Amino acid sequence: MSKKRKSFREFKPHRKKQFSRTKKRDEKNSNLENNLLSLLYTAATPLSFAKLHDGFPPNSHGQGGDIKAALNSLIHSGLVCKQGKDHFKLHKNAQLYEGTLVQHPKGFGFVNVSKSPGHSPPLKRDPFISPGQMGDAHHGDTLLIRVFRIRSDDRPESTVVKILSPGKNKVGGIYVKNGRDQLVYPDDRRFPFTIRINDTGDLHPEHGDGVIAQFERANGPSKFLQGKIIEVLGAADDVDTQMRLVIEQFDLPYQFSDEVVQETERLNETFVPGQHREDLRTTAHVTIDGESAKDFDDAVCVIKTRKGFRLFVSIADVSHFVTPGSAIDREAYSRGTSIYFPGRVIPMLPEKLSNNLCSLVPGEDRFTVSAILDFDRSGKILTKRFCRSIIRSQHRFTYTTVAKILIDKDPAIRKEHKPFLTELKWAAELATALQSKRKKRGSIDFNLPEPEFTLTDSGEIDSIKRTERNFAHQIIEEFMLAANEAVAELFSRQATPAIFRVHEAPESTKAKEFYDFAKTLGLPLAPFEKAPAWFAEVLEKCKDTKYEYIINTLLLRSMNQAQYSSKNVGHFGLASSDYTHFTSPIRRYPDLIVHRELLWLLQHSPVQERPNSHQPSLKESGVFLSARERAAVMAERDMNGRLKIGYMKNKIGDSFDAIISGVTENALYLEIQELCISGSIPVEFLGDDYYIWDKKNYRLFGEISAKTYQIGDMVRVTVVDVDILSKRIQFKLASNATG
Repeated sequence: MSKKRKSFREFKPHRKKQFSRTKKRDEKNSNLENNLLSLLYTAATPLSFAKLHDGFPPNSHGQGGDIKAALNSLIHSGLVCKQGKDHFKLHKNAQLYEGTLVQHPKGFGFVNVSKSPGHSPPLKRDPFISPGQMGDAHHGDTLLIRVFRIRSDDRPESTVVKILSPGKNKVGGIYVKNGRDQLVYPDDRRFPFTIRINDTGDLHPEHGDGVIAQFERANGPSKFLQGKIIEVLGAADDVDTQMRLVIEQFDLPYQFSDEVVQETERLNETFVPGQHREDLRTTAHVTIDGESAKDFDDAVCVIKTRKGFRLFVSIADVSHFVTPGSAIDREAYSRGTSIYFPGRVIPMLPEKLSNNLCSLVPGEDRFTVSAILDFDRSGKILTKRFCRSIIRSQHRFTYTTVAKILIDKDPAIRKEHKPFLTELKWAAELATALQSKRKKRGSIDFNLPEPEFTLTDSGEIDSIKRTERNFAHQIIEEFMLAANEAVAELFSRQATPAIFRVHEAPESTKAKEFYDFAKTLGLPLAPFEKAPAWFAEVLEKCKDTKYEYIINTLLLRSMNQAQYSSKNVGHFGLASSDYTHFTSPIRRYPDLIVHRELLWLLQHSPVQERPNSHQPSLKESGVFLSARERAAVMAERDMNGRLKIGYMKNKIGDSFDAIISGVTENALYLEIQELCISGSIPVEFLGDDYYIWDKKNYRLFGEISAKTYQIGDMVRVTVVDVDILSKRIQFKLASNATG
């Protein structure tokens, strides 16, 4: 035994030394190959060996033989090929891709591929980069990467060849002073480093303040970078500080340029009906929105007819004021959408447009684009037409008021709004018919709670509660859906170029996983069918059961994201063959594109060539605007999450009822439904038992106690920790909880 130990001790240093030499040689070869690939990638024509050799910095490599060996290796790998006798170029099928790095706090990352040279094979998933293959790259950099392996799950593994364009060199973060050390911890944890501050200069941040810091890039991975503070935002728990940190993290434009401001000031503020604008001012349009709404971009009117109903959906005519290619238009396109935070908004359009000229305020003439739709009593559309119009909204209703009129039958409220009672009754009848018809075709209606934040006058979070939806919300939703479908159907029938709102069927694997989970709950399910009606039926069967929230959540996760596209593939979730976004051009740029296309179609032949407006193509716009929408959704979720963390930091020790929303071998994940707040319980907090993860049945099972914690179960939990930096809430089972 001792001899073996002695032999092992003698062998270990030798082995370590040999590995070190091999690793250095591999790194050298890899660097040489990457340099060669980057030279060939950026070259307009094939390069000779001499040119390649000269492309290396002096003394950055050994003899030319090293470069030649690296070049031969690339040829052997199929990445490079010869052109003529002594020239080289990238192979047309080289697995090289260009894209943006999304880094994880643990150091690895994924690349959102934007393009590739030649005929590189398309990738099914975003390429993965391990920390060891990351090189000097940081989150947000535009990279040239090389895919060297495709895993069995279709995930490509790659390495960084070249940083084509460095990302930003400043981040929002939290300033921490610990003795002599001054540090900034990036608020965006995708930057896996800490910034050392040597001198704050004329700025005087307090410990715990939110700040904007600039950093210097290091050669190679580093946990600490040198930097400086360029702006102090204030206390980290302040709502406006958190909003600025979100703006920095998602790189959101939040200020309008002087050119946009000046152009906005010059806009014509008169509303005179023109030759091609129908006068609908005597039609009893009303707006129905939330209490806090400031921009009213849609007004509706319902009239009963002999055959059924006539619905007017009139939408603010943003296209009248925003000319393609203007400064306002360019800025609106780059933003893509308005972004809504609790008590705050980053608008797509300047306030003069969104809250004034394009807001359908009561008693004021406003330019609109109207969809005039005739339905029979069952909600079947009979005729439709569209026109540029001018309206005067008769009244501004809130959802709460309409619910009191139609549902609660509140005598005082009904008396106050007597002139509108008949029209609202007709609106309710039509909406009921439209909803029934939509459900019959299989449209999926999710029922997921959303948080409603109440702020104090000083901007702090006063309370959080679930948003209450009522039938008044449904009325407007049905009317907007009907108008959107009518416009999309016109585009399809006329075969005119357009932007559609599309939603593809879920991937078979995800759909099957959802089905397998639903079966474990004992719900009486029909045989699985990847059709909207099957999923809608599942939601209906779990309604008002303890599984309603879980089923809705997991079904939503199994679905693909809806997006904008010039190719109409239908909308799976709505069970609709034709769908677009027409109803919110104040806050969504795709709607403005739809308005322009619709108005062109009304005045010209579908095949008539459009004038060159120097706008991106519809295909390009669909991709870009879908990305802007995703960024807005992530920013809004992130801001809501921050405010929830801030709210819960004063709730440590408080207990709540929560539903188990997820189970892994390491933790239970929970949701306090009354607050829409999520957190977790580490397995070690569950007690003295050893818990086995029953993955198939989504539960943890106590080996000794036989206690089970299954997804969908309700438990009583106590808040034990709120970590603002990691944005994490941790619970334990309340002392009176039972398993």
